Amino acid sequence: MRISLNEKDKSDKGIEQEFKIEFIMEGMSWRLFLLSLVLLEGSTQDFGQTQFICTSVPKDMDLCAATMQNSGPAEDLKTTVMQLRETVLQQKEIIMNQKETIRELTSKLTRCESQSLPEPGVGGRRKEPGSKNTMGDVSRGPSDTLAQLGQTLQTLKQRLENLEQYSRINSTAQTNSLKDLLQNKIDDMEKQVLSRVNTLEEGKTGQRNETDQRNRVESTLTSIHHRITDLEKSPKGNRPLDKFQLNFPLRTNYMYAKVKKSLPEMYAFTLCMWIKSSASPGVGTPFSYAVPGQANELVLIEWGNNPMEILINDKVAKLPFQINDDKWHHICVTWTTRDGVWEAFQDGVLRGNGENLAPYHPIKPDGVLVLGQEQDSLGGGFDATQAFVGELANFNVWDRKLSTGEIYNLATCNNRAQVGSVFAWSEAKIEVFGGTTKWPFEPCRQLN
Repeated sequence: MRISLNEKDKSDKGIEQEFKIEFIMEGMSWRLFLLSLVLLEGSTQDFGQTQFICTSVPKDMDLCAATMQNSGPAEDLKTTVMQLRETVLQQKEIIMNQKETIRELTSKLTRCESQSLPEPGVGGRRKEPGSKNTMGDVSRGPSDTLAQLGQTLQTLKQRLENLEQYSRINSTAQTNSLKDLLQNKIDDMEKQVLSRVNTLEEGKTGQRNETDQRNRVESTLTSIHHRITDLEKSPKGNRPLDKFQLNFPLRTNYMYAKVKKSLPEMYAFTLCMWIKSSASPGVGTPFSYAVPGQANELVLIEWGNNPMEILINDKVAKLPFQINDDKWHHICVTWTTRDGVWEAFQDGVLRGNGENLAPYHPIKPDGVLVLGQEQDSLGGGFDATQAFVGELANFNVWDRKLSTGEIYNLATCNNRAQVGSVFAWSEAKIEVFGGTTKWPFEPCRQLN
């Protein structure tokens, strides 16, 4: 297309403009015209609705060059859009990196909180969301730590006094020498506690020093416990092996006792014990029996504000026991695999019963029987929040259901009372760990 402009000035009629538009359709010019339209349409098709703009072009200028020159603003706009897109992608990458950082920090914070505030749970059982730690775990605060150390030292002193009374009757050079050594260690421990109090009052300690010192103190106390236990074993004399009790003074994950042999396969059982505790809420786990593949094969536990429960193959029944009054109580639980029928006795009286507790599931053999801790794995996986706090004695197990009369005889210390057919309470059959202690005990003589 070629546009020519002729102008004439007519002075007698004013200024008059005459436009003559002449279209010369020639072969090459027509092709260039179509090419220019295609280029204009291609340069604007990415930006939504298009429009044609008529622009004057010098007669001798190449139409292709003019078209490319006029498409400059569209190219600039396209470049700007690409730059904005690049910026958006960069911002998106930055946001993803920040999210990853936030996720990592949140994970670290969760681990810290879980270490400082462990939640209670039972073996493989699911914990309720939002549940709080109501087991009264060992506090790591300075004042609570000192109170626990003071309680432990008082316990050691009492045991030493018992040894002194015995040594006055049956004194030997070895007993006196060992007693003096232990007394000196306890005196040293009291000095450390006193020094600890002064240091805390001055506020000069840090958390790391506190943790290291607490670990050293606990290690020393455990060593003293073992020495006193060895000393107490020697003067047994003619005392029967079943006249003893286990003492679990603190809620820890390392104090426990273990029965040396496993339970057999059982289609019915009766388990009984003397128990004393003042822990609240929840006395913890008096015993747990785990087998390969099932940590909760047979468990007696009271945690948090829940009532005491018995678990068989991870199935649960709530027991109507009330025992955390710091008094001795005799408790028994019977169970048969047929229909899962169970009964619960406290102080010789039937307190509750039920059925459908793991019916037709025999208690499996080849397991580990632990006193004082709940097992999350075979022989281990202890959690301080589930530990038993108190005293326990005369734990016996039968592979049959005892009658009401037989259970009453046990609770009243009748001469006709029987010992367990599967496991009978005896010092020779139990190992103690972590500072768990053995004291002389005779049921019905020193109750409450």
